[in-house]
Amino acid sequence: MTIRTLLLGAAFAGLATASAFAQDKVKVGVMVTLSGPSAVLGQHARDGFNLFVKQNGGKLGPATAEVTVTDDELKPDVAVTKVRGLVDRDQVDFVVGPIFSNVLQAIMKPVTDSKAILISPNAGTSNFAGKQCNPGFFVTSYQNDQNHEVLGKHAQDAGYKRVFIMAPNYQAGKDSLAGFKRHFKGEVVDEVYTQLGQLDFSAELAKIASMKPDAVFTFMPGGMGVNLVRQYKQAGLGNIPFLSAFTVDESTLPAQQDAAIGMFGGANWAPNLDNPQNKAFVAAFEKEFGYVPGSYAFQAYDAAALIDSAMKATGGKTADKAAVQAALKKADFKSLRGDFKFANNNYPIQDFYLVKVAKRPDGKFQTEIEKKVFSAYTDVYAKECEMK
Repeated sequence: MTIRTLLLGAAFAGLATASAFAQDKVKVGVMVTLSGPSAVLGQHARDGFNLFVKQNGGKLGPATAEVTVTDDELKPDVAVTKVRGLVDRDQVDFVVGPIFSNVLQAIMKPVTDSKAILISPNAGTSNFAGKQCNPGFFVTSYQNDQNHEVLGKHAQDAGYKRVFIMAPNYQAGKDSLAGFKRHFKGEVVDEVYTQLGQLDFSAELAKIASMKPDAVFTFMPGGMGVNLVRQYKQAGLGNIPFLSAFTVDESTLPAQQDAAIGMFGGANWAPNLDNPQNKAFVAAFEKEFGYVPGSYAFQAYDAAALIDSAMKATGGKTADKAAVQAALKKADFKSLRGDFKFANNNYPIQDFYLVKVAKRPDGKFQTEIEKKVFSAYTDVYAKECEMK
């Protein structure tokens, strides 16, 4: 054997070793909103995802997890630039995010056209649940309409005849009001779309006061919800039932506090959901971060668990995209919410609850389950998706 042959053999051995090492790493780009009034939502998601990875010894399946966190700034154009950096420069295997639906719509094509797989821990628009469903897109949260459908059914069952409804003017806002109206058969006295990011609701509250509806339904996440609830109480409207989703939750309650007690929400989970894995998660999260986790945190934790299950199935390998997608589709993990599986559109089939804001004995605030409203519920758009 010549020296040249030995050197070539060593070189190929080195390449094989490098290739094997590369298979032992999985790259994840977490893209969430971490600036502005809605930054707390992204904080919950980032912390939930990172908690799973930490508890799992820094791995996802047998592969070492390399997690890059990126702030989309709630700006679709910024998000596109940054996500292209994740998939083209960093060559991530998965993009986990975003929080907001307008950002989801912007990043869907650049992510799914690449070799990466997009997993949303929050945004779940109707179009991607239906005709525009994509085998490279998975959701660990819900379809946007569903949590709001809980309140529509509650309003109908409670006998409310006249309801004022309001949401920000973007896709999730439109989905939310569509969801509410799907089950509420009474009169919608006014349907108002506000600017995304609006913080002053004096004009809308004056209209509510003059119309005197039986109830108000709204979707105002993050800082919008903080201000709306405070201003609602200050305007003396506390006698009109306030129904919402993502307006009074663990992301907003630290700022709303007593003003939100007793308000109802719709959710696929709550911190007091009674199963062993959820109790352990909430305790670990509060110990690690010092605050009560919300749905954004638990859904991102589940997103990490979902990736972990797929990496176990593929032996940590990500090169075969179809194999990874098939492993994700099986959803072979224990969700914090309990029963969980994917519908044909890669959105969850799951239970939904009416929740109510409460103050815990330790002085912290959380939502708590009042009753189950929907069981093993598949979103209405799945039938429009051609995937099997």
